[in-house]
Amino acid sequence: MSIIKSLWYLVLAGFCEIGGGYLVWQWLREGRSVLFAVLGSALLVLYGIIPTLQETHFGRAYSAYGGIFIVMAMLWGWLIDKIKPDKFDIIGCFIALVGVSVIMYFPRK
Repeated sequence: MSIIKSLWYLVLAGFCEIGGGYLVWQWLREGRSVLFAVLGSALLVLYGIIPTLQETHFGRAYSAYGGIFIVMAMLWGWLIDKIKPDKFDIIGCFIALVGVSVIMYFPRK
């Protein structure tokens, strides 16, 4: 599997989890329509499926996804909730991405 395809799956899974969770949050915490819950739940189910498309084992796929989730959650907070990350947030995201690179893409053997 190419690195680009693998990264695409990681980002897509992140969007589904964060977007799905956000929609459920909107329903429960902000009094939005039950449609938000239904759409959010559908995205969360997709989030459960997408990582299975990675060609590595469960632990590696989900470990790497954790780093992508950190970065995407920070971006979501910045773009959607208008909370700008500070320099330590950015440093932490960089460290998480280095971890993703090592876990998923460094050659083995």
